[in-house]
Amino acid sequence: MSNTDDLLRAWVETVEDYAIILLDSSGNIASWNSGAERLLGYTEEEALGRPSSIIYTPEDIADGVPEMELGGALKNGRAEDERWHARKDGTRFWGSGILSALRAEDGTPRGFVKSFRDLTERRLLEDQLRQRTDELLEVDRLRSDFLAMLAHELRNPLSPILNSVFLLEHQLGSADPTVTTATRTIQRQVTSLKRMIDDLLDVSRVAKQKLILEKRFVPLLEVVMNAVQDVRDLVSERRHELTLVLEPIDGLVVDADPVRLQQIFINLLTNAARYTQPEGIIQLTAEREGGEAVIRVRDSGVGLAPELGNKIFDLFTQADHSMTRTQGGLGIGLALVKNLVELHGGVVSVHSEGPGKGCEFVVRMPIVGEAGEAALPSSAASGKPAQKTRRILIVEDDADSAESMATLLRIDGNDAQVAHDGPAALEAARALKPDVVVLDIGLPGMSGYEVAAALRRECGAKLIAVTGYADENRAREAGFHYHLIKPVDRAELAALLDSMDDD
Repeated sequence: MSNTDDLLRAWVETVEDYAIILLDSSGNIASWNSGAERLLGYTEEEALGRPSSIIYTPEDIADGVPEMELGGALKNGRAEDERWHARKDGTRFWGSGILSALRAEDGTPRGFVKSFRDLTERRLLEDQLRQRTDELLEVDRLRSDFLAMLAHELRNPLSPILNSVFLLEHQLGSADPTVTTATRTIQRQVTSLKRMIDDLLDVSRVAKQKLILEKRFVPLLEVVMNAVQDVRDLVSERRHELTLVLEPIDGLVVDADPVRLQQIFINLLTNAARYTQPEGIIQLTAEREGGEAVIRVRDSGVGLAPELGNKIFDLFTQADHSMTRTQGGLGIGLALVKNLVELHGGVVSVHSEGPGKGCEFVVRMPIVGEAGEAALPSSAASGKPAQKTRRILIVEDDADSAESMATLLRIDGNDAQVAHDGPAALEAARALKPDVVVLDIGLPGMSGYEVAAALRRECGAKLIAVTGYADENRAREAGFHYHLIKPVDRAELAALLDSMDDD
């Protein structure tokens, strides 16, 4: 053996962290350092002359892994692996190693050197991490399923409540101011609860990247004014002074989902109303700055502590941490605002001088151009002919919700009938030959999707999905023409039916 070989052997013996094994050209052990003895449990005397397969698990030996590694090293110069290895006492460890081929100057195979170390602790940590990740994914799936079911169960009772309020209004009119006040209060509270449910589900969709924007070119002024109109009752209830400072934005057009864009401004205005004391001031300004539309919502409310800052946009963060929680809310509205603004290619920020000094939220969004006022939708009367009597079938397993909706539709001059499950709906459709079917998705036995498929084969009625699950994409894929979320607003349903008359 040469001096070089002696030096190499001496160096190998000093390495404690790595098992280093020299193999002859047949793959038998020719040298075994102290690291290998410590890690594998064999003394050098026990290991010398034995095949390298003694360090492999029985499963790997049965699969021919030792021979495949030797062949791979001969072919490619080296073979790397991470796998379980076997000790003398039968225990196992996770090792990361390299098997390198040694050759003489003329290229003749001379042997191999295998070096590896124990990475069992790392492997166990990785396994724990994977297991924890799987558990968190399962928790997240269960949470999403729970939120969807919760939304459905909460929306179900809201529908008959809202329908009953509309019926009271129709029967009693404005003759009794007390009744008028009560019905409007119920409507506001139902709308508030519906919005919280919607926001909660939307936040979950954004987190899972399942919220899809239906963008188109929309006039910014129209969206802003619709949002203002939506919060008028809340602002009036709290006796706020709401002022609008709208620079000439009536021609500004943005590429946006109008429903989601309106949701941004509704949430900002609602947040301002909640966190501003009665008779406080709220101001909404909108203007153009270069290629951006800039919308500011400023209030004289509770303000923000310096440590909150933009953390107010984090999920479940609230400015009011007191036990009384007088402002209410779930702490999700502003998180949803941030997500929706960013999905539209914009940014949102907040500024406050401190507690008690109000807040200013600023939304910046790119504009795509300008349009003349004539391009804006007109609120003037359309002059369309009087509504025809429609045959409408309502399919809903909740009797209160179905009957109250049917009564409202009859008041509006429609021929409305009710069915409470799939088979009854199909039978009623054959007799009624409906123009429109208002169909709940969560029916017992035969689902609304299955009923819709059968109705499409049997009649040409327009199908409106009414559901608490709010999965519009799935409803469209199932063949529904329209999709409404419980509780259904009477005006929204009436407008949809009117639009069908124009088709």
